[in-house]
Amino acid sequence: MTARTPWPLTVYRLTTAALAPLLGGMLAYRARKGKEDRTRQGERRGIPGRERPPGPLAWLHGASVGETTSLLPVVERLTRQGFTVLVTSGTVTSARLLAARLPGHALHQYVPLDVPAYMERFLDYWRPDLVLIAESEIWPNALVGIRDRGIPALLLNARMSERSFRRWQRLPATASAMLQHFDLCLAQSAADGERLERLGAPRVVVAGNIKYDVPAPPANPATVATLSAIVGERPVWIAASTHPGEDDLVLQAHALLQPTHPDLLTIIVPRHPERGADIAALAGARGLPAGLRSAGTLPERHLAVHVADTIGELGLFFRLAPVAFIGGSLVPHGGQNPIEPAKLGTAIVHGPHVRNFADVYRTLDDAQAAWRVDDAHGLAEAVYTLLSQPSRARAMARAAASTVNALGGAVETTMRAIDPYILHMHLIAR
Repeated sequence: MTARTPWPLTVYRLTTAALAPLLGGMLAYRARKGKEDRTRQGERRGIPGRERPPGPLAWLHGASVGETTSLLPVVERLTRQGFTVLVTSGTVTSARLLAARLPGHALHQYVPLDVPAYMERFLDYWRPDLVLIAESEIWPNALVGIRDRGIPALLLNARMSERSFRRWQRLPATASAMLQHFDLCLAQSAADGERLERLGAPRVVVAGNIKYDVPAPPANPATVATLSAIVGERPVWIAASTHPGEDDLVLQAHALLQPTHPDLLTIIVPRHPERGADIAALAGARGLPAGLRSAGTLPERHLAVHVADTIGELGLFFRLAPVAFIGGSLVPHGGQNPIEPAKLGTAIVHGPHVRNFADVYRTLDDAQAAWRVDDAHGLAEAVYTLLSQPSRARAMARAAASTVNALGGAVETTMRAIDPYILHMHLIAR
């Protein structure tokens, strides 16, 4: 660190280094809670979990499921050009999803905790030739290590909300010092780009949101056919990516719908699958028979609620249900991504708390492609209307698909912007 390093960064680096001896206990505690993979905890300390392939390597990082999923089109483009791609993330859920969806020549590791020694170990072993970091994952020790090795670093699909911008403005020198580490920031929107520039990013290009270009989540056609046959003619809807506090609201909505739809099937897909048993217990307490997909239960007629507490099956359940409530939005979490159900022809319902995808939801709402609700009664009303009026649900679904498809193209803009860095990797390969 130089004398001109802002003091908050110096304090951060010294503190994270000092805390390193205590982090083993923290990782063990998180593993007991199901938030870390017991068999791969070494990766969180920068210890490699597999051999580095020879040749140029691009390191792409996303925090969790949403960020890493958005990187998949870029991963696919890079592997098609013959590069090895290392994708890192920090959650068990994202690791399981990537295990199923990464193409050949791409591999996953858990990102090390942002401790100087851990990051040094990670970078010395993997020796990336290019670093692409998704959205707003700005970790000081990682960036210092990348800079010290002269590795180009790009902030991909970058976003800077007004709320985050105001927080960073309190430490302008720190914000500028961090953003100066990036050769290029590819912003999701003009507003994001302007905020990044005002905070000190040296070079910003507005590329658009690559989440619009992510393919719809896959599903096994045979499994879709089997579950469709089991569901039969029952009215069915899905509450996807729910968070604590929402599941009970979903169950309240189910109870309100029972008089008019006595054979209704509600599919709940929790954002964190380990909550499945708790959700089934909530349903049972309301007198609603529930089954867990993780236990092999099928959505048979005697069950009112099917809890899909598994990884990577949203594509399956979006294909089963004509109506989808997108979670994280009836509680102040910020909302989950509505683009995938839109691409799969599902009518979308959401709550008021959607700041994480504010532009997407605003566009869908303006196109009458989504329905905003504020509570369990509003949710029940929306589901009742859309199940009772299939033509209206189909019209919303068509509008949603048309809207998100029209907003695509960010991957092409992104790849053109990073072409000079890809050319440099080709030169390294020679």
